[in-house]
Amino acid sequence: MAGAPIGGAEAFYERATIALHHAGDVALPIIRRDSERAARLRKAGLQSVELAFGGAFDFLTKPRVQRALQDFKPDLVMAWMQRAARFTPQGPWVLVGRFGGYYDLKYFRHCDHLVANTHDLVRSIAAQGWPAERVHYLPNFAEDFSGVAPADLPAPSSTPKLLAMGRLHPNKGFDVLLRAIALLPRGHLYLAGAGPEEAALRALAAELGIADRVSFLGWRRDVGALLAAADMFICSSRHEPLGNIVLEAWSAAKPVIAAAAQGPSELISDGADGLLVAREDAPALAAAITGLAENPARAAALAAAGRVRFATEFAEAPVISRWQRLLAELKPAGRM
Repeated sequence: MAGAPIGGAEAFYERATIALHHAGDVALPIIRRDSERAARLRKAGLQSVELAFGGAFDFLTKPRVQRALQDFKPDLVMAWMQRAARFTPQGPWVLVGRFGGYYDLKYFRHCDHLVANTHDLVRSIAAQGWPAERVHYLPNFAEDFSGVAPADLPAPSSTPKLLAMGRLHPNKGFDVLLRAIALLPRGHLYLAGAGPEEAALRALAAELGIADRVSFLGWRRDVGALLAAADMFICSSRHEPLGNIVLEAWSAAKPVIAAAAQGPSELISDGADGLLVAREDAPALAAAITGLAENPARAAALAAAGRVRFATEFAEAPVISRWQRLLAELKPAGRM
């Protein structure tokens, strides 16, 4: 896995690798150099190989990946996203490319199989000519945040506490969310994340006159505590292939309102376990927030239904069981 130090796909790589290890699989993580990630994996009992995974002139990583794999002798190798796929060679192992977004297939042409974490991604990959029998759906699981003690998020008692999380990037639509907050008579937004749009978002909050109703929390790892303290979770993304944050909010039994990007639209049954609004539509988002704030019983019902969805479909146990079944099926013939 050659991703960044922070991010949803990278965090799930760690969770999935550790969970498979705890479930009895023998795994070797090969990661982009990151001492903190390596330490977390080591704490879970996994010794990782750290390599550069650099740019076009990195001629050392690929042979070092090959050497590590030849020494480890795996049955199956998973290349996690496109940068990792570019550096992962073919060999006597089954090579599986893992999609968590709408990636360019050219990086995965040498793979034996592909897996994707939404049904829409599976359809998209097959529509580009990849053999349908060699692309498989494998969902993510989220950490279970039920029962976590709340973080201290002070706000007037009459003010709904609204939580949003993610990289501060245009894809996340936080500018739309700020415009929605400006339309609300009350409500305080807690925005957890870091990224290139932070200065622009702070400036927009000031321009809209809501700077005192928005708290920029920076990048946080206490996701469960933040969710526990919030009244509802908002996912405003313009582009969101899955939405791990929706699964995390469900795990904490929080009502979810999401813009109808690809992932949330697949996950959420509108009106049953969450609310979907049109992307780029600040008034619709504001109306949905107001509706739940004024109807606590409906908010609680959505939260309870989301919790059921999480427990039955997106908790660690059912998802890892599904992963293990598929990975066993994909192993080379004759190996157990």
